[in-house]
Amino acid sequence: MDANAPTVVDIPVFNAPKKAPCPHCGKKAKRVRTHERRVRSIAYRQIVFLKITVGEYQARCGCCVTFRTSPEGILPRHKYDNKVREAVLDRILDDGMNVEATRHSLERDFFLNLSTGFVYDCLYDAAAELDMATHREKVLRCFSGTVCVDELHLGQYTLLLATDPLSDIPVAFALVDKNDQDHMGRFLGNLKKHGLQPKVVITDGSSLYPTLLKAWWPDAEHQLCVFHVLQDVNKAILKAVLRLRRGLSRRGKSGRKRQRGQPRKQRASGRQQHRKQKEQAHFIFKKRYLIVKRRDGLTEQEQKDLKTMLEYLPELRTLRDFADAMQRLFSTEQYEEQARERWRRLQSNATYLAVPELKKVLETTLCLTKFTKMIAFLRNPAAQKVRTNNHVERCNRKLRYWEKVRYKWRRRRTLVRFLVLAMDAWWQRTLPQLEAAQAAASPTVETAKGKQLTRREESNGFASIPPDAP
Repeated sequence: MDANAPTVVDIPVFNAPKKAPCPHCGKKAKRVRTHERRVRSIAYRQIVFLKITVGEYQARCGCCVTFRTSPEGILPRHKYDNKVREAVLDRILDDGMNVEATRHSLERDFFLNLSTGFVYDCLYDAAAELDMATHREKVLRCFSGTVCVDELHLGQYTLLLATDPLSDIPVAFALVDKNDQDHMGRFLGNLKKHGLQPKVVITDGSSLYPTLLKAWWPDAEHQLCVFHVLQDVNKAILKAVLRLRRGLSRRGKSGRKRQRGQPRKQRASGRQQHRKQKEQAHFIFKKRYLIVKRRDGLTEQEQKDLKTMLEYLPELRTLRDFADAMQRLFSTEQYEEQARERWRRLQSNATYLAVPELKKVLETTLCLTKFTKMIAFLRNPAAQKVRTNNHVERCNRKLRYWEKVRYKWRRRRTLVRFLVLAMDAWWQRTLPQLEAAQAAASPTVETAKGKQLTRREESNGFASIPPDAP
C-alpha cells in the first residue's frame, strides 16, 4: 500500500426520522423507505465522504407525492456539501484567487478535483441567495451624510462607484458601457430617487460632476479632492524645478569654444566650475522630490539634502515656500476665513507670480470657483474634516487588482455577479458594528404597533438602491 496515499474517511450521517415535515407546507408525513448517498466534504489532506441516510416520505398534502429529507448544510442532489462551496468563495472573495488558482489550491490541500463549471455555480448560487434589498436598507440607515463618487475602467466597461468614507461602506455601484454625463447623471439620479440625500459629495476634478451635482443635490456641498489638487500643484512645482535645473546645467557653457593647445589655468578652472555645476544639477534632479515633500515627513538626512539643494540653487527656495504654503492652505486646523485670507495672500504674492508655473497654478487650479469647493470640509460639519476621496480610490485600486487577476471575467454578467458578492462581503464585515454602535447611541421610540424604531429611521425613511442600476 502506498504510504503517501491520502486517507479516506467515511462519516455516517443519519437523517431519516419516522416523521418529517413537508418542505412546502410543513405538514408531517410518515417515512416510507430510506436511501443512502455519499457526499464529498472537506478536511485537510484527507478524502472525506459523508455517508448520509435520508428518508423518503409519502406526502399527506397536495404539494407533492413524495419528498426526501436533507441534512443541514447539504443541498439536495448535490455531490459536495456547503463546506466545499464556502472554501471556494473564501479563496475567490477573501484571498483574491482566480478560478484556476482556486481549483489548484483545493486540489493540493483537500484532494478536491473540482471543475470550472462548479466554481462558477458556487458564485452564481451565492449571488442568487443574497437579499440585497435588506443590505441596501441597512446601508442607507447607517449613511453618515458624506459620499465619495468616482469612476473606474474595467475592460470595456466603466464602474461608477459611491462609498461612505466615514462609515467605511460602499453605497452603490453601476456598470455602464461609457463614461459620460448621461450614464453618470442616471447613476446619481437613481441614488436620489431611492432616498440618498448627502450633505457632502467628494469628487475629483473631473468635469462630469459640477453640473450633475448641482442639478440633483443643489443643497449638498461639493468637495473637490484636496489630494488631487495637491498632486496637480506638485507636478507644476516639479516642472519648475526641472526648468531651473536645466538652466544650472547649461550655465557657463554658452559662448565658450574649445581652443587648441595645452589648456591654460583659466580655461581649466572654467571647466572645473562647469563640471561642478553639472554635478550640482544632477544632485538637484536626483533629490527633486524634497521640494514638495511635507516637512514633518523629512528625515534628518533629507533635511540636510534639502539645505544643500537650496544652497546650490537659491531660486528653489520660492518653490519650497510655495509647497509649504499649500500645506497650510488646506490644513484642517483652521477656519474658513483663515483659509480664504491665506488664499488671497497667495494670489497677491509677487514672488510667486514671477514664476510662470506657479502663476498658471494660481490662475487655473486655485481660481476662486474651484477653491471654494476645495475648502468645503471647513464649512460643513457633516464632512468631519474629510478632504479627499481616497476612500473610493482605495476601493477602486482593489477592484482593479481583482479584475487583472480574473482576466477571463470580461462579460457584464460575471463582473456584476462578482461585484455584488464583493460588496456583500464588505457589508457583512462592517454593517453589524455600525448598527450596534447606532443602536447604543440612538434613543428608541415606541410606535402604535409596538415596533421599536430609532429616531433616525423615522426621520430618514430611506429606500433601497439597486446595485446594478444602469
